[in-house]
Amino acid sequence: MTDWPVGLAGVTETVVATLGPNDRWNHAALGLHAPDAEGEPATATTWGNTRTRRNFHRQGGGYVQFVDDPVAFADAALSIRETDDPVLDDAATTAWARVDAEQTGSGDDEGTPVEHWKLSPVETAVVREAPFRVNRGFYAVVEATVAASRLDVDAYDTETLRERLRYFEDVVEAAGGPREETAMARVREHTNGDW
Repeated sequence: MTDWPVGLAGVTETVVATLGPNDRWNHAALGLHAPDAEGEPATATTWGNTRTRRNFHRQGGGYVQFVDDPVAFADAALSIRETDDPVLDDAATTAWARVDAEQTGSGDDEGTPVEHWKLSPVETAVVREAPFRVNRGFYAVVEATVAASRLDVDAYDTETLRERLRYFEDVVEAAGGPREETAMARVREHTNGDW
């Protein structure tokens, strides 16, 4: 088994590229759950009838990308982004892993169908080594995409999500840089400013 190109801990937010029936790569956000023990696979969950879920079933895998650009992440999380190549450009992606995806279970979460996947890397690459930096704005963008993706889900209170989005926007304004500000503007754009 091939090792992941970066260390996994908790839930690592990634961008996954899966090949669609139009022969284009769809990029979407995917939380990668670290294995509980060495030698076990990483796992992920797809929520709803997403392109990622359908493409995993059709193709049996895809490319998990580790990105450090908040705009690339926000666009993948909240819009339909398709490219001719599976890996985003070097400015966004620091590492990637081509993975086999195997469904391990399915269920329903308050009316939303969920499927659980085992992801096993079969090929990996480190695109560029970059020093780690902590920027609260980037993490606020990630959390904003989660809140935004739940705005139309009956199981979540819309006003609570809007409050979170406004809070995350304040964090980006106070602690983010230009890319985080652009990413937050994309979050607002992708949700039609519905907060």
